[in-house]
Amino acid sequence: MAVLAPPVAAIRVAVRDALSGLPGDGPVLVACSGGADSLALAAATAFVAPRLGRSAGLVTVDHGLQPGSAERAAAVADWAGELGLTPVEAVRVEVAGRPGGPEAAARDARYEALVAAARRHGASALLTGHTRDDQAETVLLALARGAGPRGLAGMPAQRDLAGVPLLRPLLAITREETRAACTALGLKPWVDPHNSDPAYARSRVRAEVLPALVRALGPGVLDGLARTARLVADDNAALDDLADAALAAARHPDGGLAVPELAALAAAVRGRVLHAWARELGAPPSALSHRHVGALDALVTAWRGQGAAYLPGGLRVRRQAGRLFADPGSAQPT
Repeated sequence: MAVLAPPVAAIRVAVRDALSGLPGDGPVLVACSGGADSLALAAATAFVAPRLGRSAGLVTVDHGLQPGSAERAAAVADWAGELGLTPVEAVRVEVAGRPGGPEAAARDARYEALVAAARRHGASALLTGHTRDDQAETVLLALARGAGPRGLAGMPAQRDLAGVPLLRPLLAITREETRAACTALGLKPWVDPHNSDPAYARSRVRAEVLPALVRALGPGVLDGLARTARLVADDNAALDDLADAALAAARHPDGGLAVPELAALAAAVRGRVLHAWARELGAPPSALSHRHVGALDALVTAWRGQGAAYLPGGLRVRRQAGRLFADPGSAQPT
């Protein structure tokens, strides 16, 4: 009897843990680029899902950014069909003309395509192959940007993506383990040249920063960064619960927020309350920054009769009669 390679076993266990107890009876769809991480995830899901009484499929997205991308996507789809995954789709997306840098534009296009595929097939969840190494990179990039706790929490193991559950089963699995699993299974991953392109900040972190940290502090630094993300995520969840209750308590029947209620809150909770309220008013989440929340906070804690605070989306918030209001005519959520 052949001995199962430890990396293959570890990835199967991670997938089983992620899928066990997943509500709904639709298929799970693996997002697969053809790289080692997503190939190993797809192979494990094809093995595990049927044993849990669930079907599993695959979606590969062709961004059209490199020569041969269509052929590569078709090859991934063919491999998935041979593996027994169903449904299988290769989806082409348009990246040009989208806002943000090339990385953000490609990511947005990819996730839109994945959500659309999940809805077409009534999927219970989407699975991505983000690893512990990806998590460590995410935390370092957030730290460099001066991100707050939400950024330092990294990528959650599960989140809602436009109404579709997104699962990341491999956040405790190393990138080296996914490569070793592919070798053990006889799979030949595609190596994305963008992953080593120094034009991208994440590529520089991957090629230069993380190796330097490992040399200076030892290999445990990657586990430490991933553990930091998990701990901060737990703290965020607790603070978010407090903020939800505080926002409800601060609401006034006229639609504003009561300043005395806000002023009595701890700064960490008040910031979350104001951030959530700004989003309710219609401020685009991607454009809403700490600077905007700070301007709202100044209306509460540093009030000197100043004018309105301006938020993304054409919103103006003013303080009057001990309450915060969005001015009439400001943008409203659609």
